[in-house]
Amino acid sequence: MPGFYAPGEYDMAGFCVAIVEKDDMLDGSRVAVGDRIIGLASSGVHSNGFSLVRKIVAEGPRDARKAGRDEGYDWAEKPIELGGKTLGEVLLQPTQLYVEPVLAALKSDLAIHGMAHITGGGLPENLPRCLGQGQSIQLISDSWPILPVFEWLRAAGNVSLLDMFHTFNMGIGFAVIVPPEQADAACQQFAAQGVEAYAIGTVITGNGELLGL
Repeated sequence: MPGFYAPGEYDMAGFCVAIVEKDDMLDGSRVAVGDRIIGLASSGVHSNGFSLVRKIVAEGPRDARKAGRDEGYDWAEKPIELGGKTLGEVLLQPTQLYVEPVLAALKSDLAIHGMAHITGGGLPENLPRCLGQGQSIQLISDSWPILPVFEWLRAAGNVSLLDMFHTFNMGIGFAVIVPPEQADAACQQFAAQGVEAYAIGTVITGNGELLGL
């Protein structure tokens, strides 16, 4: 994490380990070609990509750099793209938690075949991990709203779209895989739990690729 840990410093973190009944494990074996990917909306950057975020903020506007200014953005700035909020407010938006909505979905009549938490590495690295052998995912790239903070980061940092998807969640913080006939019901189930959800892709035959970006 460049720029975060100084030489000689260390981080102490807590974690928990859970157990699951073998029959309840989602290991990719239930996923079938034709299943739909349901993406749950993120609240913002969450906790990934902040090395790049800090770099973009520290370097400042591209036009300013071209003019020889060595000056970054101010955390109190309010870029027009962010709807009147400051950079600090938007970039420190608390992470959306999915535990309760997902547990409720698992206890419902939905047949959830797979799940993926979209963290570091974004959709390209996390979503294919929940597939079975011989499967890929065809994303529908315009099927969910890209949050303004990601549009701002892309423009401010001159970051390619592919790099944005490999670094940030791009508006999708969690995904579940359900049979195609349950896609609408799944979206409604999560909306009832207070989380916007979108049908963002389909499982197809392939070799683990994520297509459509």
